[in-house]
Amino acid sequence: MHDLANIYVDKGKIDDAIAFYQQSLEIKERFGDVQGKARTLYQLAGIYTNKGEIDKAIAHYQQSLEITERIGDIHTKAAIFHSLAGIYADKGEIDKAIAHYQEVLEMDERTGNVEGKSVTLAKFGNLLADEKGDFVTALEYLQQSLEILQRIQSPDAERVIGFINDVQQMANG
Repeated sequence: MHDLANIYVDKGKIDDAIAFYQQSLEIKERFGDVQGKARTLYQLAGIYTNKGEIDKAIAHYQQSLEITERIGDIHTKAAIFHSLAGIYADKGEIDKAIAHYQEVLEMDERTGNVEGKSVTLAKFGNLLADEKGDFVTALEYLQQSLEILQRIQSPDAERVIGFINDVQQMANG
C-alpha cells in the first residue's frame, strides 16, 4: 500500500495517495510495524504540508515523532524536526523554527549526517538573515554549509554561494 501511495503522489493524485497511506497505516498497526507506521505518518504529514493543511501536518509529524523517540530512530526524528522547523518558519513562529533547527544540527552532529547538516545550516542561515537580521551568524552557517558541500563535491554548493551573496548584499544595505 505504501508503495502504491508513493506512485499516486508522483502522479499528482494526492487524495488517492492519502487513501493508500491510510490503508498502509492500518496494516502497519495491525502487524505491529512501528517503524513503518512512523514512516507512513511522516509521509502523510508531508502531503498535508503541501496541501496547506498545516494543523493536520503538525499532528502527523507529532505522532511520528512520538514513535521515533520511543524506538530511538534519530534519523527520522531529525527529518521530522527539520520539516517542523520549515513549517514554523512559514507560520512566522521564528523562535520555534530556530529551536528545531538547533535540535536538527545536534542530531546531525551525533549521527555524522554531513549532507543533512549542510542543508540544515543553509536553511538555518537563511532564516536568521531573513527573519532576525543576524547576518553574522547567517554567514557563518552558510559558510559551514558551503565547506561541507564543496568537500563532498555537491552541485548544491553553487546554490549556497548564491545564498551567501544574497546575505552579504542584505548586510551591506
